[in-house]
Amino acid sequence: CGAAHGRTSSSAAFSMLRMSGGSAADKPSIGFLGMGIMGVPMSQNLIKAGYSVTVWNRSPEKCAPVVKAGAAQATTAAEVVKSCDITFAMLSDPAAAEAVAFGPQGVIEAMCEGKGYVDISTVDPACAVKIAEAIRAKGGSYLEAPVSGSKKPAEDGALIFLCGGDKKLYEQCIDAFQVMGKKHLFLGEVGAGAKMKLVVNMVMGSMLSAYSEGLALASAADLRIDDVMDVVNNGAIACPMFSIKGPQMKTGSYPPAFPLKHAQKDMKLALLLADELGVALPTSAAANEQYKAAKGRGKGDEDFAAVHSNYE
Repeated sequence: CGAAHGRTSSSAAFSMLRMSGGSAADKPSIGFLGMGIMGVPMSQNLIKAGYSVTVWNRSPEKCAPVVKAGAAQATTAAEVVKSCDITFAMLSDPAAAEAVAFGPQGVIEAMCEGKGYVDISTVDPACAVKIAEAIRAKGGSYLEAPVSGSKKPAEDGALIFLCGGDKKLYEQCIDAFQVMGKKHLFLGEVGAGAKMKLVVNMVMGSMLSAYSEGLALASAADLRIDDVMDVVNNGAIACPMFSIKGPQMKTGSYPPAFPLKHAQKDMKLALLLADELGVALPTSAAANEQYKAAKGRGKGDEDFAAVHSNYE
């Protein structure tokens, strides 16, 4: 396949970018697959920084905000890969990641030497390895880079990228990572990023489930929830998540920044990884049941703070 937009190659484009100081004309062309809660603001930040961005989503209408901001819209994932130096993908789960990679008019169909694929979805390590092997077999470069952070950090360009795979592609993506995030780490081989993300989200989910239980106990004990939140927010266990999610739990309003169904998916994947490695995680297993119960109550598309709906 030929170089995107007449460029000699993605690596050459990046070499010119760094030598020239990074003018808009020398930036690599970026593809972005997945226009959800995270993909839209991340793409918009790239456009604001002067990148040429081409987007695609299974539901085409979700591309509208990014197209309005200046992105081109493709009709297939393969079209995005063909037209761009590097393609990012922010998809909902392993099944979606594999469908977009391996399906008709998908990523693998258009992949070739000189192109890069950066999967920022949260998937299990086996899924990351499977996609990486297929990308490399076609001559492309692969980097997993799941992000720590939800809607507001995505809007603010304050995400954390947890990367594994081709080190050269990682280095080529640093400028874009700096636009979309506040920190980026290279953790080693493919699978390391997925494992790190599952650890982080498992801890996060367990923490919020415990906070929900604490608020439920406080309410039953006739304590004022505002007082509980005040004590928590000024004590040793204070954290941004509790200060943001506590008021949502108090009011029972859960606008989605990180949908509960995705939080539960990540808890499940972490527990499956633990089972493979023979590590007992009783606290996280119990928290996962709380998220499953809330999802069963129809709260899957609401924020993961809706785990507290079990006590409403």
